Amino acid sequence: MNIDPISDMLTRIRNAQAVGHKTVSFAYSKIKLELVNILNKEGYIGDIKESGKGSKKEIEVNLKYKDARNTVPKIQGLLRISRSGQRIYATKKELINFSQGRGLIILTTSLGFMTDKEARKKGVGGEIICRVF
Repeated sequence: MNIDPISDMLTRIRNAQAVGHKTVSFAYSKIKLELVNILNKEGYIGDIKESGKGSKKEIEVNLKYKDARNTVPKIQGLLRISRSGQRIYATKKELINFSQGRGLIILTTSLGFMTDKEARKKGVGGEIICRVF
């Protein structure tokens, strides 16, 4: 069984928010760090902390909620679009169709990881990693 590490990370975030956890942690990778940095920059999650060394290295993320009792998550939806078995690519003109006007799309381009808004500004398309709303 081949588990997609990005899907696993997104599922951990979804599940932790569903039960009202303040933090969630998962195994470290550069790609996961890039993705959570984008989510942090866009205001969907709180602080990011790296801990451990070597193969035991982890990323810990503080989750954000819309209320004080941790019942309404800041992230309403977190969907993996492109998978290892089915890659989904979009040109800069096609990006608006994927976001459907709400939330954001995170994609990987020849210029690195970025949101759909940044990609349209820079005039590039790429592989769509996930959609956040």
